[in-house]
Amino acid sequence: MAIFPKIDKITKDITLIHFFLMFGYQMFSPYFPLFLAGKNFSLEQIGYAGFLIYLPIAFFAPLIGFLNYKINPAVLISLGIIGYSLYAFGMIIFPNLWFFYFLQILLGVSASLFFVSSRTVLMSSPLESPDRSFAWFYSAPSYASAIAPAVGALLIWRFDFLGVLILSVAIQIFTALFALNRLKTKEINLIDNIKIKESGSNYLKVLAIVKNKNILPFVFISFLILVLAGFNNTFFILFLKSLDWPQNQILFFNSLLYLVFLPVSFWVIKQAGKSGSEKNISLGGQIAGIFSILMGGLAGVLNFYLIFFIMLGKYIGSLIAGSGRSGLLSTKLKEYPKESAAVDTIFSPLATAIGSIIGGLIIGSLGYPLIFVMGGVLISGAGIFGVVKSKSLR
Repeated sequence: MAIFPKIDKITKDITLIHFFLMFGYQMFSPYFPLFLAGKNFSLEQIGYAGFLIYLPIAFFAPLIGFLNYKINPAVLISLGIIGYSLYAFGMIIFPNLWFFYFLQILLGVSASLFFVSSRTVLMSSPLESPDRSFAWFYSAPSYASAIAPAVGALLIWRFDFLGVLILSVAIQIFTALFALNRLKTKEINLIDNIKIKESGSNYLKVLAIVKNKNILPFVFISFLILVLAGFNNTFFILFLKSLDWPQNQILFFNSLLYLVFLPVSFWVIKQAGKSGSEKNISLGGQIAGIFSILMGGLAGVLNFYLIFFIMLGKYIGSLIAGSGRSGLLSTKLKEYPKESAAVDTIFSPLATAIGSIIGGLIIGSLGYPLIFVMGGVLISGAGIFGVVKSKSLR
């Protein structure tokens, strides 16, 4: 029995590119909430920064979906990666708050270029198991996170943020060239003569399919999971800080969590490839919801080991649900791969932006534990509904 799940060539290429991109970014990104807090950013301002990253991803996704008809996706992927390098360079000069906010928007547009075009490549390719391929793709940031934060912390300790940002710029430039070299020969069903009006018509057809009662509930479940994930992405480190964890302990926790998740993800990818997309979404929702409830319900007795176990469970649930969502859209919208890639890209950042901005507004009044419990109850309930719904489709 193979240790590693099966992976086809195009999935391997896209996953490897995603890994390098996230490695360069995650060397410094986990420490930015602490960095901004040290700059006297309020929770609302930190949430707003996350909102400015994720909203442009969703806003520009339809346009980038159209550009994938006109320009080889390999070029668009590389341009997106270059945007990440410009973001890191901009953080080096960081003249004022407004420029900082502009950089967040730049990062969002760059991410939209990368993720829409990467999904286009996958959705336009003959995949044996779309759920498994997307599980590989979504696992790449976890693999990067097993190493990158530790490397970044060492560079920050030795050279301050300047050192880690310079290396990030260099890695992203390398990744952009690597992506162009590996994907430039791929012809992803380009249609040079399509008009923007025709592309808009395709989006209306895609949305009509998504609104189908057999698809929309599962997409909505995945959306709820991503809202909670957006809250976690923005504020989890600050939650650990609220528990009086020192920075070195937070660093060790994150590195160990992703290191352990790496082999676990191989098992998750195998399971995702065996199950139907609807089942993956429903099961992922239940798992992520239950562990979120545990995080909030056990807030008074949380320690390193409990939080580690709970976060591992939440990551497993999110990976299962995310691969299921993309697999579902890839299968149901296979006639419109560019538009499907754009729509799939919209869901993630829009939900994350909502989770980020809402979190910044309600943490002060509700507190972390209650938010974890409320979010978990909502997600697990939706997951149970998904199980009932999926059984009715058989």
